[in-house]
Amino acid sequence: MTIWGMGQAPSDLNMSKEKFMNYVKSCLIITMLLGVQIGYSQCDANGDGDLNIQDIVIEVNCILTDCWEGGSDTTDVCVDIDGNVYETIQIGEQLWMAENLKVTHYNNEDEIAYPSNEDFGSFDEGQYGVYDNDSTFADIYGNLYNFAAVDDDRGVCPDGWHVPTDEEYTVLTDYLGGTSVAGGKMKEAGLDHWNSPNTGATNESGFTGLPAGYRSSTNGAYGNMGNYGYFWSSSDGNSGYAWSRRLYSNYSYVYRYSNYEQNGFSIRCLRD
Repeated sequence: MTIWGMGQAPSDLNMSKEKFMNYVKSCLIITMLLGVQIGYSQCDANGDGDLNIQDIVIEVNCILTDCWEGGSDTTDVCVDIDGNVYETIQIGEQLWMAENLKVTHYNNEDEIAYPSNEDFGSFDEGQYGVYDNDSTFADIYGNLYNFAAVDDDRGVCPDGWHVPTDEEYTVLTDYLGGTSVAGGKMKEAGLDHWNSPNTGATNESGFTGLPAGYRSSTNGAYGNMGNYGYFWSSSDGNSGYAWSRRLYSNYSYVYRYSNYEQNGFSIRCLRD
């Protein structure tokens, strides 16, 4: 992906920092005046054909990361519809988000439902929660989504990204040496977020898996933060179940299993 509609990055244009910042300011003005067509393609930062908040975030992020000086690989930019910017990591031939998804809207800007505890656990309506309904957890651990949100055609992952299939998770764990050791390579090291002993955790993959816990389909209760990280794939299992992956504080392996689609799990997105 090139973030410049004319196919030229700032380094290609040999812009000074001052000129580039003026260029971006102009783009921001055009982007906010969504009806204006002059300079449209140059300001369509993510190349999706629309000017919106995602383009503003990418353009501002380019200033903050000195991308005009080659300090940032703009092909790795990952921004959701809410404007959240995610770290990314290349693992083998796959480009992953290195953080859990925390978006609250589908890609068409419809809200994802955040029901009360008693109403959580739908098969049909996409839903999410924040652990213990405490918004401070969202920035670190992301949100916990039911499978209906994963499976919704409106899309939860940023444009150009998707919820990985069961097979794509297998590609990841195979690349990391198999399920018996991949968990340790995927987990954030140390005890800042994982409970002891955080067995085998090296995070040598850069995946930075976190123990966000889950939201139960039974009364929307939350559990297991610090002990387990649960991640949806986009692949259905048997009726009412879908494939997922689990990381453990006391094991270094990754567990592949199908789970109730009404439960709330973390989501990691994968580049298309």
